Amino acid sequence: MGLPAAVALYALARLGLVAVVTGVLVVAGVPFLLALLIGLVVALPLSMVLFRGLRGRLDSAIAAAGERRSAERAALRARLRGEDEPQA
Repeated sequence: MGLPAAVALYALARLGLVAVVTGVLVVAGVPFLLALLIGLVVALPLSMVLFRGLRGRLDSAIAAAGERRSAERAALRARLRGEDEPQA
C-alpha cells in the first residue's frame, strides 16, 4: 500500500471514529458542539488502541517512502559530483 492510500485510510478511520462517538453523544442528548469536542478528545486514545494495525501500515509506508527518498537523494548527489554516468 502506498503512502497516500495509507494516510487516507487512517485519516478516514479516525474521522469515522470521531463521527461515531459524536453521534452516540448526540443521541444521548448532549449538544452537538459539545459532543463534537468530546468526540475529538476521546477518539485520539481510542484510535491508538482500535487502529493499531492501520497505524503499523502507515508507519511502514512512511519508512518506505523515507528510504526511497534517501536513495533518490544519494543518486542525485552522486550524479552532481559526476560519479555516475548518465544513462542513454
